[in-house]
Amino acid sequence: MSSGVAALSPARNEPAIYSNYFHARSGLCCLNESILIYLSVSGSMTLMSVLDSDSIESVKLRIQTCKGFVVKNQKLICGGRELARSNSLLRDYGVADGNVLHLVPRLSDLQLINVRTSSGKEFTFHVERGRDVGYVKQKISKKGKEFVDPEEQEVVCDGERLEDQRLIDDICKHNDAVIHLLVRKSAKVRAKPVEKNFELSIVASHLNGRGNCGVSQEDDKTQYDAGGENNKRDFKVDGKIALRKPSYRNILLEPFIVNPKTTLPFVIWDMVNATFDGLDRGNFPVRSMEGTGGAYFMLDSTGKRYVSVFKPIDEEPMAVNNPQGLPLSLDGEGLKKGTRVGEGAFREVAAYILDHPKSGCQFFSDELGFAGVPPTFMVKCLHGGFNHPGDVTVKVGSLQRFVENDGSCEDMGPGSFPVEEVHKISVLDIRLANADRHAGNILMSKREDGRTVLIPIDHGYCLPESFEDCTFDWLYWPQSREPYSKEIIDYVKSLDAEEDIALLKFHGWDMSLACARTLRISTMLLKKGVERGLSPFVIGSIMCRETLKKESIIEEIVQEAQESVLPGTSEAAFIESVSQIMDRHLNEIA
Repeated sequence: MSSGVAALSPARNEPAIYSNYFHARSGLCCLNESILIYLSVSGSMTLMSVLDSDSIESVKLRIQTCKGFVVKNQKLICGGRELARSNSLLRDYGVADGNVLHLVPRLSDLQLINVRTSSGKEFTFHVERGRDVGYVKQKISKKGKEFVDPEEQEVVCDGERLEDQRLIDDICKHNDAVIHLLVRKSAKVRAKPVEKNFELSIVASHLNGRGNCGVSQEDDKTQYDAGGENNKRDFKVDGKIALRKPSYRNILLEPFIVNPKTTLPFVIWDMVNATFDGLDRGNFPVRSMEGTGGAYFMLDSTGKRYVSVFKPIDEEPMAVNNPQGLPLSLDGEGLKKGTRVGEGAFREVAAYILDHPKSGCQFFSDELGFAGVPPTFMVKCLHGGFNHPGDVTVKVGSLQRFVENDGSCEDMGPGSFPVEEVHKISVLDIRLANADRHAGNILMSKREDGRTVLIPIDHGYCLPESFEDCTFDWLYWPQSREPYSKEIIDYVKSLDAEEDIALLKFHGWDMSLACARTLRISTMLLKKGVERGLSPFVIGSIMCRETLKKESIIEEIVQEAQESVLPGTSEAAFIESVSQIMDRHLNEIA
């Protein structure tokens, strides 16, 4: 199984989904209120009979009952919009008879493996689905003295001997919760030496087979130079090599720099170089099993450690090469209101740029940002391992440093999260008007010194053109009701929206007037709220809707400001009107 989206059976084989759906209301069964919708998963269509008064959560529960998907690990999309609010009704999102709902299960990237040795020992462990059998053998070698040398191990699944190159995801059958492996010692076979030219020919054939790079036998000598010197090019930063070209032409990776005056910190160069080394060693990108767009884990030169995550623009949700089978956006709007398809990568980078370090430095630096957004930058990458329906082409997207973690906040209760860590993320989300902050895109890491650190990721829906879809999961955590510390208050006071807008433009994103307005207003709300001693919960509640149909307080403020100014009023005058109206609302709340 190479895709993270499971297929459902046709409707006639799913009586649990397609049936006379009785909904009890005041003791009566109401068949006449039902509507028929289509559930689409990887191109397979399944009929469902539901009520327009059903909640999103109840529909997910029915899918869970039928197919075993965990409720929190599914996304439903209809008409180009994610049905994100579980307590909202189908009719609130405009779901009607005959509509198609696209189901995107967010399957775990971890696979449970049960190992039994020929001597009778048994043990289990988790491994990423993108790893191969060779990596599993390395893990097994650490379990006992009898398997010190991984080269002497032979791995068998259901009687089939598995080659080291086989991916764990390919071994999974029918979304198996556990893979059962038998490990035994194998007879040593002495490898026959091969000449260098023949090795290069094998590599070329391998890339042509798996990546569809289009390298012909006749092109091997020109595409793969044994010496390699003619095909290498160095970029230097402060006299040090920053980037190396590959020794053949079917791989490319370099920062996408719009402004020649941009100076990237070494943390970015290190990430790019490590990612390049992994590709240059023949390690293919590993597509994540989760999410609605194409996201690829990039390996280092050893092939045993992730170093970055690449998200191509053309594989974003509802983009032309989206690998999840989502329909193309008809008007260019993304899954979240106020976002545009193809801008997700820019927003990922913007979140990193605007996550200023505590020092107040508003330019790229090697210092960790205030909320801990991992280093992120736009890159150009050519490789056959991405989703290429046609010829292999160069992709532009965001490259973010992979962070070792102990899981996401979705997998555990919020009680153990430090207040300061939650507050830092709240500052980031309020400021960027994040439209997609759920517990699944906050990673948790337990450091050696005993500290618990939260790491915010996935910012493709920040800085939208409107506040309609702003959602913050941390609003429901007890830490959000605690007051901000002096350190955080001082940091918020140092923020300047105009400097932020100029900074993003310097790095290549000339924001639309609507997005810039969002940043100005959200920064204003954060600063004014902090000045009045309001908690993250109060400020966040001003930005988020209680229900899908009821506008948030910040939307009401913006609407009132729009009605109070004359047509043709300058942006500065409009923002001043927003400020005055916001003061009145905040004073009432405080």
